[in-house]
Amino acid sequence: MQNIELKILVGLHRNVNKIDRKTKKLVAKHGLTLSQFMVLEVLYAKGDMTVGEVRDKILSTVGTISLIVNNLVKQGYVERLGDEKDRRVSILHLTPEGREIIGRVFPENQQLIEESMAKLSEDEKKQLLYILKKMGGKLDEENRKDQSKGI
Repeated sequence: MQNIELKILVGLHRNVNKIDRKTKKLVAKHGLTLSQFMVLEVLYAKGDMTVGEVRDKILSTVGTISLIVNNLVKQGYVERLGDEKDRRVSILHLTPEGREIIGRVFPENQQLIEESMAKLSEDEKKQLLYILKKMGGKLDEENRKDQSKGI
């Protein structure tokens, strides 16, 4: 009999992989790879970022992020801007075409995720989010931020 921690980990992986497979199919219809979608999504949500910041957000490697960004630049979805403070750093910026494509694909993906979690009640979703934050140490960070604000 496996221990409960391994069962939880396997369950998390299976559910994430299932959603990722659905997302891959969705973004492929729009001529994107999952990694390209992830870059566009983070830029759409967070605004301009350095290549390194994007890499960290999407959990990519140094070699892979270069290829992903180069392809997005070729497709006209992203442009590289120079950093005034450090000429070695490139800032990634969504072009109008990039904003348009992610503006179409993002809501479709959001709906796909919502459908994937439709079996959960709102309370179960909140509990799951709480547990994941607790597991990842995010609750400690949030509590420290709240305490420093006097909340």
